[in-house]
Amino acid sequence: MKILLAVDDSEYSAAALKEIAKRPWPKGTTVRVLTVVEPFFPIAVEPWYGGLESFERIDQEVQKSARDLTKKTAESLKKQGIRAESVVRQGDARSEIIGESEKWAADLIVMGSHGYTGIERLLLGSVALSVVSHAPCSVEIVRRKQTKKRR
Repeated sequence: MKILLAVDDSEYSAAALKEIAKRPWPKGTTVRVLTVVEPFFPIAVEPWYGGLESFERIDQEVQKSARDLTKKTAESLKKQGIRAESVVRQGDARSEIIGESEKWAADLIVMGSHGYTGIERLLLGSVALSVVSHAPCSVEIVRRKQTKKRR
């Protein structure tokens, strides 16, 4: 079985990781941990800011953080006895998750949900909703358990 785990270094992704780690998967299952780095397009480059070199350094740091995140997540799964690998892609998260699942022929996509509703969903969008709507395979959205608010 091929499982694509999409992560973004949030508590919601941590919940998805925990869900995968606690289940018994068929022998030969591989989890591909994916994170997507969205491109950074500077609107204007001011000379005092350091020009394009600064943006290149920022991009390098973001790429390094993404590699560290996926590697750390894959190592966590390996400690649980699950075969895992890590990849980083650059682009729109929705498109890249769907594209990776197609190219890799994933059987299942697992990801956390930030739980945006109403105006937040309208303004920020929902990666999970887009993936569920367009994925070529089954998708599991893991929600973090909410604590009850006391009055």
